[in-house]
Amino acid sequence: MNLKNARVLVIGGTSGIGLGVAEAVADRGGIPIVVSRSQSNVDRALAGLGENGRGTTVDLRDPTSISHLAEEVGQIEHLVFTAGESLTMVGLADLTAAAITDFTGTRFVGQLQAVREFAPKITPGGSITLTSGTAAEKPGLGVLPTAICGAINAMTRALAVELAPLRVNAVAPGPIETPLWSALGEADRDAVYEQFASNLPAGRIGQPTDTALAYVYLMEQEFGTGVVLTVDGGTTLV
Repeated sequence: MNLKNARVLVIGGTSGIGLGVAEAVADRGGIPIVVSRSQSNVDRALAGLGENGRGTTVDLRDPTSISHLAEEVGQIEHLVFTAGESLTMVGLADLTAAAITDFTGTRFVGQLQAVREFAPKITPGGSITLTSGTAAEKPGLGVLPTAICGAINAMTRALAVELAPLRVNAVAPGPIETPLWSALGEADRDAVYEQFASNLPAGRIGQPTDTALAYVYLMEQEFGTGVVLTVDGGTTLV
């Protein structure tokens, strides 16, 4: 299945990996519909997506807002979910209830709510692609990223069974240079990027375009479901 004229809803599609996916869809003649909390971010993304680009806003912490989004968008061929708050890299002793709720509200609860609303609106032969991460296989960024990525991997497999024959897959990126690292100061962020680059077999930190192709593959192929596709520059090898 190619993506020409396919309506692809990318929740979190205004920056980072999500924007990379939207750009790849547009390059293939598809219709990327980018969604973010901020209208200004939507407008900025649409400026670079060409005439096929569409966009709107949603509050993933509000189930009513997600329902309204589903009504507004209507039928789609593919759902891609890449939204997430900045990484919370603290140990268990420093976690607060608010930090846990903030981190899981978008990445897990919002992701599952979006699937619940949009699964009935995906046309036959379409797909859902979620976003996990290599923290599920290689802890090191703190308990929250590890726990959430592991939960999303399990959720992907469970949804692939429950929603069959609708295909449900996930991409597990390694370290990618995106705004999700924005909680770090510039100097600390550059130091983290440099450390990743020196340790990874690929010799560099990933870019959104590296992972965008994984999402495109999972949409275009027609047989794989329940797959968690790792694109990590060799993170899980070292």
